[in-house]
Amino acid sequence: MRYSMRVALPAALALLIAASGFVSAGPRRQAAQNPQVIQVTAKKYSYSPDEIHVRQGARVQLKFTATDHTHGFSPALYPEGSDKKGAPGIVLATPQKCFRLEKGQTTTVEFTAVTPGTYTFKCCVRCGFGHGGMKGKIIVEP
Repeated sequence: MRYSMRVALPAALALLIAASGFVSAGPRRQAAQNPQVIQVTAKKYSYSPDEIHVRQGARVQLKFTATDHTHGFSPALYPEGSDKKGAPGIVLATPQKCFRLEKGQTTTVEFTAVTPGTYTFKCCVRCGFGHGGMKGKIIVEP
């Protein structure tokens, strides 16, 4: 009788844990950690797409390709209209002010979208006559 109790108790405990969802939560967490990947092209004073929509809490990878010559990417870390105090609403995996986008190479910029709002970005590498108009938006939706 003692032996069957030693076997039955751990088996019942394993069944209880599996039924409660603790065991199945692993794959869901792993899926939530996979980044949203968005391809972005930089050329002739514009980004395509120039408006990027992501969900609050998402981990995002922007994969930039400059097709004509070197450009840059500099995102605002605080949403438009904020007082820029406290923690940033977009948290970069590699904190830097300007990401250089070399012609023909893929540059990955990863961030976590923490706070809903509209975040502007612009070219930060002088790229020619239309450089000042090379802008876009990241829109973090709740």
